[in-house]
Amino acid sequence: MIGIFLKSAKVTSINSYGFWIKCVDEELYLPFVEFPWFENATVPQICKVKYVSSTRLYWPDLDLDFTIESLRNPLSSPNSTFHYDC
Repeated sequence: MIGIFLKSAKVTSINSYGFWIKCVDEELYLPFVEFPWFENATVPQICKVKYVSSTRLYWPDLDLDFTIESLRNPLSSPNSTFHYDC
């Protein structure tokens, strides 16, 4: 029998500081201080997330698209809100 495995992403917890998202076999924490695009979003907007490829997640109600790597390492992302002058 041939089976189809559909990958998905699911928000598992939200608090006033950020939220947890389960993506395939890992769970990531997205703090609002590092991901300010979500800070004023509603719970339904945050929870409506699509796994669009093996490397990307998309929040259609917010029109936000992130690579999973940028969620793992937000400071290495070119869209990082943190900028340091050394």
